[in-house]
Amino acid sequence: MTARPEVAPAATPPGRSRRVRQALAGGASSTWFPYVIVLPLVLVLWGYVVQPMLATFVESYSGETGAARYLAFLESGSIAQRSLFTSLGIGVASVLLCGVVGVTMAFLLKRFSFPGQRLIEAIVLIPAALPPLIGAISFQLLYSQTGILPRALQALLGTEDPVLAFDGIAGVLVVHTFTMYPFFYLAASAAFAGMDPSLEEAAYNLGASKARVWRTVLLPMLTPALVSGSLIVFMTSLASYTAPLLFGVSDTMTMQIYINRTNGDLPMASSYASALAVVSIIFLLTMRWYEGRRSYRSQSKGIASHRREVTNPAARWLALTGSLLAMVVLLAPVATIALVAFSEDGSWTTQIIPSVYTVQNFVTIFSEPSAFEPILNSLRMAGLATIGCVVIGVLIAYAVNRLKFYGRTLLDIGVMLAWALPGTVVAINLIAAFSTPSAFSLGQVLVGTFWILPLAYFVRFLPLVFRSASASLAQNDPGLEEAARNLGASWLRAFLTITVRLILPGVIAGGLLAFVNGVGEFVASVLIYTSSTEPISVAINNRMYTFEMGTAAAYGMLQVVLIFVVMLISGRLEGGRRATKDVAQWTQ
Repeated sequence: MTARPEVAPAATPPGRSRRVRQALAGGASSTWFPYVIVLPLVLVLWGYVVQPMLATFVESYSGETGAARYLAFLESGSIAQRSLFTSLGIGVASVLLCGVVGVTMAFLLKRFSFPGQRLIEAIVLIPAALPPLIGAISFQLLYSQTGILPRALQALLGTEDPVLAFDGIAGVLVVHTFTMYPFFYLAASAAFAGMDPSLEEAAYNLGASKARVWRTVLLPMLTPALVSGSLIVFMTSLASYTAPLLFGVSDTMTMQIYINRTNGDLPMASSYASALAVVSIIFLLTMRWYEGRRSYRSQSKGIASHRREVTNPAARWLALTGSLLAMVVLLAPVATIALVAFSEDGSWTTQIIPSVYTVQNFVTIFSEPSAFEPILNSLRMAGLATIGCVVIGVLIAYAVNRLKFYGRTLLDIGVMLAWALPGTVVAINLIAAFSTPSAFSLGQVLVGTFWILPLAYFVRFLPLVFRSASASLAQNDPGLEEAARNLGASWLRAFLTITVRLILPGVIAGGLLAFVNGVGEFVASVLIYTSSTEPISVAINNRMYTFEMGTAAAYGMLQVVLIFVVMLISGRLEGGRRATKDVAQWTQ
C-alpha cells in the first residue's frame, strides 16, 4: 500500500491565530463583536420599519399635487383637517375616560376590601381578551341603534325609539373606554400596590384635605402609571379603525386611509398615513420626555400596603350592588358574542335577541375547507411572524441591554418607532415599499402575496417580544453569562445555555402575545389581504357585511377562547412577575 504524502497545513501567523481564537472565545468582550450582532438588526429595522415609512412619505409627494395634500390639513373645513381633529379629539377623550375608569377601579380594588371585590378582580381584565374587531362588534350588537339593550328598553318602556342607544363618536368612545381602561388599571394597580400609605397618613395628620392629598401626594406618585396608560390609550385610539367603521364615523385618519386606499388613491392615503405617523411619534416622544423630567420615587422607608375594610352597612350593600352591576357589564360583551355564535345565520332581524339557535356555525367552520381556510391562514401567518419576532426581538433586547456600542439609543428608538406606527400606517408603508421589487423583498413584489401579511404582523408585534425579553434581561444578573465565558465557553454557548434559558419564560410569554395578536389582527390586514390570504379577522368582517352574524360570531368565539388560553399560559410562565410591568404589551 502506497502511503499518502502528508500535506502541511497553510502557515498562519501565530499571533493572528491566537487573536482570532481569543476574540471568538471572548465574544461580547471584543470591541468589534457587538457590531456583528447589531448590523443585521439595524438592516432589519431599516428595511421593514424605517425605509417603508420613508417610501410612504415619498409616495405622498408623487404627482403634481404632492404639497397640496399636506396643505389640506391646514385648510379650514377640509376633510383632511376634520379627520385630523376628530382623531385627536377621540384620542384625548379616550384618555380622559379610560383614566377615570381605570384609576378609580384600581384605587377601589387595591385600597378597599368590600363584598364582591374578588369577583371584580377576577374579571376586570376580560376586556383585554377581546380582539379589537370582536370588542367593537359586541358593543354594536349590545348598544347601537339596533342593539339588544336599547331595543329591550324600547319594548319595556314602550317608546318609539331605542333607549340609551349609542352611535357616532359617542359609540366609539364607549367602545374605547370599555376595551382600553385595562391599560390604566394595570399601571395604576402596580403604583397603588407599591405606594407607601404612610405618606397619605402623614399628609392627613398635617391637616390636608382629601382633595389636596390626591393633588399633592397620590397624583405625583401615579405620574409614571398615568403617562404609561395615556401613551398606550392615546396611540391605540388614534390607530382605531374598527370602532369608527362600525359606528359610522368616517372623518377619522384611519378611515380616510382605508377609503383612499380602496378608491385607488394611494398618494392621498400615504399623506394621511404619514401625518398620522408623525402625530403618533410626536406624542410618544413628548410623553417620554415629560415622564423623564423628574423622579417619582418615594424617599420613605415604606410599609406594606393594606386594604381598608368597608364596615358601613349601607356602603357594603352599595358595594355589593355595584360589584354585581360591574360583573354584568364586563361579561355582557363576551356573553353576547357567545349567544350570537349559536344563532342561525339570517334568523336575527327585528327580534331583541336571536330566536333560532344551532351548532351548525361551528360545524361549517371546521368541516368546509373554504370556511376553515381563514383560520389556517391566520395560524400560519401569525406563527411565521412570531418566529421572526422572537429571533429579532430577543437579539435586539440583548444588544440594547447587554452590549456597549455606538448607536444603541438609535436601535432602541427603531423598535420604539415600530410600536408607534398604527396598523393602517404599517399597511400603507408596506404597500409603498414592496409594490415593486427591492433588496429587502429578495427582488420580489410582496404586495398581493401571502408574505406581506406575516411581514405586517412582524412589524406590528416585534415590540411585544422586545419589551418582554428586555424585562426578563433586567431581572437576571449578566455576571452569570460572564462567568461562563471566563470558564472557556464561547459567547454563543453562554448565550444559549445561560441567558436564553433564564429569560425563556418571558420570551415565550411575549411570543404568545405576539402570536395571539397576530391571529386577531384586523386593522392592517384589511388593507393588504387578498381572497386567497383572507385571515380570520377579515372573514369576520366580511361575514358581518353579508349578514352571516352567527358564523361571524362563531369565528369571534374561537378567537376569544384562544386568547383566554394564551393569557392563562402566559400568566403561568410569568410566575412571580407582576403583569403590570409589561402593561404596554397589550397594545393593539
